[in-house]
Amino acid sequence: MHNDAASRSVRDIVPQWQMSGTLDRLQRLLDAGSAAPIEVARRAHLSTSELHALRHLSSQPMGPAELARVLGVTTAAASGVVDRLVGNGHAERRPHSVDGRRTEVHLTDSGRAEAVGHLAPMFAALAALDASLTDEERVVVDRYLDGAIAAVRALL
Repeated sequence: MHNDAASRSVRDIVPQWQMSGTLDRLQRLLDAGSAAPIEVARRAHLSTSELHALRHLSSQPMGPAELARVLGVTTAAASGVVDRLVGNGHAERRPHSVDGRRTEVHLTDSGRAEAVGHLAPMFAALAALDASLTDEERVVVDRYLDGAIAAVRALL
């Protein structure tokens, strides 16, 4: 919604819509957030699904079906993602710790480095920005971002 025509079309549907600098910045953040995984995956020579899998696996091992669910793909597609990550040395399949009939996918050190390495400059800049906020500013930013998250999630 970067121009007056787009704002007018939104106002046709949502009469209280009033474009502001804050809404413009939020739209630019959403646009950048959508473009970032594509660019990072390209630089890392990964598919976006592989990059997202690395991100999810960096917090915990998952079974292939669980990975399919969080990626929003079929189990067959998730199996292909896991095969490619294993083939590149970024992940490994291991027997499930409780149910030996099941398999878990674990991130390797290479996968962790791949997942974090390309994103480190962004994480550093965001950490510095976050540290610069006062407690009072943080309350306002948190309220705004929580509302924006709820608005976007309402679409999902």
